[in-house]
Amino acid sequence: MTHIAVPKTYKLFIGGAFPRSESGRTYEVATPKGAFLANAAKASRKDARDAVVAARGAVSGWSGATAYNRGQVLYRVAEVLEGRRAQFEDEIVRQEGVSASAARAQVDEAIDRWVWYAGWTDKFTQVAGNANPVAGPYFNLTVPEPTGVVAIVAPQDSSLLGLVSAVAPALVSGNAVVVVASETFPLSAITLAEVLATSDLPKGVVNVLTGSPAETAPWLASHADVNALDLVGAGALEWIDLEIAAADTLKRVYPPENGPDAAAPSLSRITAFTETKTVWHTKALI
Repeated sequence: MTHIAVPKTYKLFIGGAFPRSESGRTYEVATPKGAFLANAAKASRKDARDAVVAARGAVSGWSGATAYNRGQVLYRVAEVLEGRRAQFEDEIVRQEGVSASAARAQVDEAIDRWVWYAGWTDKFTQVAGNANPVAGPYFNLTVPEPTGVVAIVAPQDSSLLGLVSAVAPALVSGNAVVVVASETFPLSAITLAEVLATSDLPKGVVNVLTGSPAETAPWLASHADVNALDLVGAGALEWIDLEIAAADTLKRVYPPENGPDAAAPSLSRITAFTETKTVWHTKALI
């Protein structure tokens, strides 16, 4: 009996579920030579709003978890990603048209970066925070805290590594994320969402939209319940207009980055999406 292939359906990832776009729209994903690969959901404005609602609902629980627990969860993501590496490598080869060794290297680096950021969850406050000297009987402490909901336009020239490099640092401090994946290479983004859904990550902490960044990014930039905007992959868009839209609601904006080192691992990508709280406390007088 001949085996019947079962093509995968690539949907959105919102609030821990995998819905189709509310508009019912899809678009074809093809190989670099034009061969059909799959249909992916094309997110709409309503999908973007739903993703923001899901992210907002997840912020308090995720940011309220201990830093050690967040590190455990992020490390678990790396473990599950490692266990599904063959699927990721196959998708990268088919989407990007690269060699198997290049795909393997991309998956290796994606796993390494996820582990690297997992290790920072209970350490970055010691580096980014401070005990400040003051003239008086007070303790003065500076502590970084998550900014809230971070909207991200992922690097568009990378199917997995760029996505991981943009999403992982925003999660370290306790932010929730709405990410617009690569329009050309969206398959790995939804496969990564499946990894997140089975890795103890609370629902709504990461929400993945596929489709056109040019269509969904303006709504995220202007959304009053989005606290920060990472435009790392928005270099081909009218990103100045996105900055202007973000300014209306006082969002912090991270500008586009280009080239192979875009979104390279750094402490600054963690602290870019934190707010600084300074606490004064009286010293006991003996």
